[in-house]
Amino acid sequence: MFSKAYEIASDYTQPVLISHRFQNGHIESGLGSFIIVNEEGWILTAAHLLEPINTFNKHVKEREAFKKSRMAVDQHASMSPQAKLRKKQQLQPNPRWINRLSHWWGKDGHLIRQFHIFKENDIAIGKIEDFDPSFCKSYPVFRDPENIKAGTSVCKLGFSFFNVKATYNEQLKAFQFDRSIFPIPRFPIDGIITRFHKSGKSKVTQIDVRYLETSSPGLRGQSGGPLFDVDGRVMGVQSHTRHLPLGFSPKIKKGDKEVEENQFLNVGVGSHVESILAFLDQFNVSYEKG
Repeated sequence: MFSKAYEIASDYTQPVLISHRFQNGHIESGLGSFIIVNEEGWILTAAHLLEPINTFNKHVKEREAFKKSRMAVDQHASMSPQAKLRKKQQLQPNPRWINRLSHWWGKDGHLIRQFHIFKENDIAIGKIEDFDPSFCKSYPVFRDPENIKAGTSVCKLGFSFFNVKATYNEQLKAFQFDRSIFPIPRFPIDGIITRFHKSGKSKVTQIDVRYLETSSPGLRGQSGGPLFDVDGRVMGVQSHTRHLPLGFSPKIKKGDKEVEENQFLNVGVGSHVESILAFLDQFNVSYEKG
């Protein structure tokens, strides 16, 4: 059903690799997805994928405060060397401070300096600098919001069930990946639209906050990726997964103990195309609707 749509969506759906190096030297990397909207290089993704930037900026301030505190101890004229040592031993850096952060947008050299964020609807847009339009063979068509109904078949696409490991090159001041991981395989999952959720108007954007729900969950690595119909038209962007209790808890044996297992239905939640298009319009981002 979605084989042709998968081919279409695969062209405009790209991976974002998010890498952190912590104060203790530990490195973690994760995967998300984004959509290239047009030949100018505008991209669309889930706002929560950019949350590490806020955390990094917070940690920058905390690290600076830590350095000043240590320096103040060193410069304290009336404190004995032993007292200074004890005080500095009490002042320890947080091993989980992020001291290096990178978002890799589908290709080496893709740089996005500024993002516009619609947090309530988990939407973010930005523009790749000096974007080469030939990177994409085709760009998405966004489905008319008026023609989206419950029961419509939908497919989600992203980069699930794939682990990425990065190293950090001190000389280049950059994260590096084993080139053998590319191209990163895409993973689709289908379902139907089940319900729609609306929670008022954003005080920041003045746009209605709208989500659509799907009968299948969004998988790790699909955040920021498209929800599209059988023609490959975008109906939303994957945001998160909800776990709905089914109201029964069968008992099972675990070793010698009998325990209850709560049962849930995992449903996907995506940012509705109506809110997405209104947000793109605010920043005069061109797109195709059909």
